[in-house]
Amino acid sequence: MSKKQKIVAAVGLVLIAGIIIYSTVARDAIRKKRTSLISTESSQESGKAVPLNEGNLSPISGLACDNWDKRPIAIMQPADMQARPAAGFSQADMVIEMPGFTASVTRLMGIYICDIPDEAGAIRSSRHDYIHLAKGLDAVFIHWGGSIFALEKLKGNIIDHIDCMVYSGKYCHRWDWANISGMRMEDSGHVTRESVLQAMDDLNFRKESQFNGYPHQAEAPLEERPGGGNLRVAFAKPYDVEYDYDKETNSYLRTWGDTADTDRNNGKRLAPKNVVVMIAESEQISLNIDYAGRGVENPWDMVPENKKTGSETINFRYNDVNVGDPWFDTKDSGKAYYYMNGKEYQGSWKKDKSDIGSKLFFYDENGEEVMFVPGQIWVEILEPGQVLRWEPIN
Repeated sequence: MSKKQKIVAAVGLVLIAGIIIYSTVARDAIRKKRTSLISTESSQESGKAVPLNEGNLSPISGLACDNWDKRPIAIMQPADMQARPAAGFSQADMVIEMPGFTASVTRLMGIYICDIPDEAGAIRSSRHDYIHLAKGLDAVFIHWGGSIFALEKLKGNIIDHIDCMVYSGKYCHRWDWANISGMRMEDSGHVTRESVLQAMDDLNFRKESQFNGYPHQAEAPLEERPGGGNLRVAFAKPYDVEYDYDKETNSYLRTWGDTADTDRNNGKRLAPKNVVVMIAESEQISLNIDYAGRGVENPWDMVPENKKTGSETINFRYNDVNVGDPWFDTKDSGKAYYYMNGKEYQGSWKKDKSDIGSKLFFYDENGEEVMFVPGQIWVEILEPGQVLRWEPIN
């Protein structure tokens, strides 16, 4: 055999060995990793959640608590000036805020696992955008009435929910709003911990959670944290929000419309450990839009004729945010920015619009699930073009 033939034969042997190694080791490893991801993502659908946190920890906040394995309670709450400060947010595992009107008025949903507040409120009406997000968290959804688009969907029993419009005076109550300075009747609705638990018993709702949660990491040591920073999430005023990073507590002090944001129940400053900013388009639900042409459901099919035109019209009244709802949305993913340990990170979000119960995923730049700092997660859903600004202080 010539020298050239020997070299060709040696190269061939190396290639064959590489193929064998890939087929027996690397390919199996890749398959195992993918199988693990599929198992984790599909486990929630099968009702057998594989927790992403070890121990008796909230699947959302990653904090230890007695109620770690109980179902989340998701409560619709307003951003209206007259309703501030809200009651209960300091005890939420997560809060989700998004536009209730395009580029303007926001609405919030507090999600509670470890602690259901003594009182949570004000409670406001449901919007369809929040229903599938609550479903993806395996939450019991609490609201006071809702838009026609939300209420028609809720009639299908797509989620365990408590409509305070139906249960006012039984599970849901009103503060003495006439004697509270600046409060309107519509901002007085609330629930108590006891009434929520009683409703779940009476309505025979499942108590145990099937949500596998979000992964977490250890907090950065004090000496590794930056000196500070300011985050501006520029919803239209007075719904604009700022967060000032506090090195000592490794949290983000929340300012709402130029006012320090506090909890009505206890006066505590709201200061999440993690802030997520999702970028998602929104638009008013309009008769002028060709929904069929978009390949989605037509929301107007469920609306009586007298609500479509004339003095009773709801045309342009309600917003639709493209966060992956299974009915009207054309998009179910987008850019995301994360703020934790005093730093900014970029990535993406994903909510599978083909499955109402799909989890809202948060990914980093490498496509891996973001690992949050243990503590509250505050999610802001901002529209493209609205200002998002992070100014670090070293």
